Amino acid sequence: MDLREERIEVSGYEKVIKFTEKDSGLLAIIAIHNTKLGPGLGGTRIFPYDSFDKALTDVLRLSKGMTYKAGMAQVGLGGAKSVIIADPKTAKTPALFRAFGEAVNTLKGQYICAEDVGCTPEDTEEILKTTKYGCGVHNLRGSGNPAAFTAWGTFRGIQSVFQELDGTDSVEGKTLAIQGVGNVGWRLAERLFWLGAKLIVSDVNAEAAERYAHAFGAEIQGPNEILYAECDVLVPCAMGGILNPESIPRLNCRAVAGAANNQLLDCSDADLLLERGILYAPDFVINAGGLINVLNELSLEGYNASRARAMTKGIYDQLLTIYEIAQQNGVSTHQAAISLVDHRLENSIGKRSEELCFRFDPANIN
Repeated sequence: MDLREERIEVSGYEKVIKFTEKDSGLLAIIAIHNTKLGPGLGGTRIFPYDSFDKALTDVLRLSKGMTYKAGMAQVGLGGAKSVIIADPKTAKTPALFRAFGEAVNTLKGQYICAEDVGCTPEDTEEILKTTKYGCGVHNLRGSGNPAAFTAWGTFRGIQSVFQELDGTDSVEGKTLAIQGVGNVGWRLAERLFWLGAKLIVSDVNAEAAERYAHAFGAEIQGPNEILYAECDVLVPCAMGGILNPESIPRLNCRAVAGAANNQLLDCSDADLLLERGILYAPDFVINAGGLINVLNELSLEGYNASRARAMTKGIYDQLLTIYEIAQQNGVSTHQAAISLVDHRLENSIGKRSEELCFRFDPANIN
C-alpha cells in the first residue's frame, strides 16, 4: 500500500492532512481542530464533492463544530472530522476502507472515526478491520446507528424552546416544520406526532416526504419552501448553511431548533435571528445526542444505552442555561454557547481523565 500524506496548514487547526492511495483510489482529508479536552472524535463523511476545496471547507467547518459540540456536552473529547471524496453508491470497497484505516492509524489516536453521511455502521466495521480508532458499529458491543439518540436530544431541545417561549415544554397543538425526513428527521417526526404536534415535512426524496406525510398526517412542502412555512418551530434536519442573510428575513417561525450541522452560514447570522426575535437552539448543542451515544461505546464499562439516554436528556437543561446567559448578556444564543465552550477550553474544564477503551483492535483479531 502506497499511502501518501500531505499536511495542509490552516490557522486555528492542530492538523489538517490530505491522504491519497493510488490502488484503492483513496482521496481523503482528516481535520483535527482542537484536542485540549481529549482526542478528536468525528464521523467520516463520504461524499462526491465537486472540488477538493469544497471538501476542505466542509471538513474544516465540521471539525470545528465537533470541538464545540464535545465541549458543550462535556464528554472529554476534542473536535475532528474526516471526509472521503467519493461516491458512496459506487466507490466503497474493502481496499478503500483499508487505506482509510491506515490513514487513521497514522494519527495514533488523536482522531477517532465513526459513521456519518455516506458512511454506515457497516462501513465503520470495515474500517475497524484495519484500525482500532473508531466507534459506532452494529453488534452487541457497539452502539449502532446514533440517529435515535440525535433525534431524542433534538426533541429535548425542542421542548426547551417551548419552555423558554411559553413556560411549558408541551408540543401538543404546536406546528413544526421539519426540513429533511432522513434517519433523524423521521424519528423526530414520529415522536412529535404521537405527542400531538402538527407537522409540515419536506425532503429532497419526494417519495420519503409522501410516505412520512401520510404516516403522520403532515402537510408537504418543498425542501426550500419549507424554510418559510408559517410555524412555531423550524426544524432543519438536512444540510447546513440554510440560515443566512437571504433566508432569515423571510422566516415565518418563532424559533429554529433542528438536528442539521452548521445551520448558520456564518456566525454573524445568529445576530440576524436575534434581531428578528427568533429563538435559536445552537445546532452543536441540540444535536449532540449521536456523539454522546458513540462515546459511551468507548467507556471502560462498555456501551450502556440507558446511560447514553440519560446523558442526552441533559441537552434540555444545557439549552435553558444558554438561553439565560444570552438574555443576561444581550447576545445571541449562538454566541452565548461559543463563549461558554471557549471558557472551558481556555481553562481545560472537562478535560478527559480516563483512557478510552478501544475494543476492536485489529492486532487482537486472529
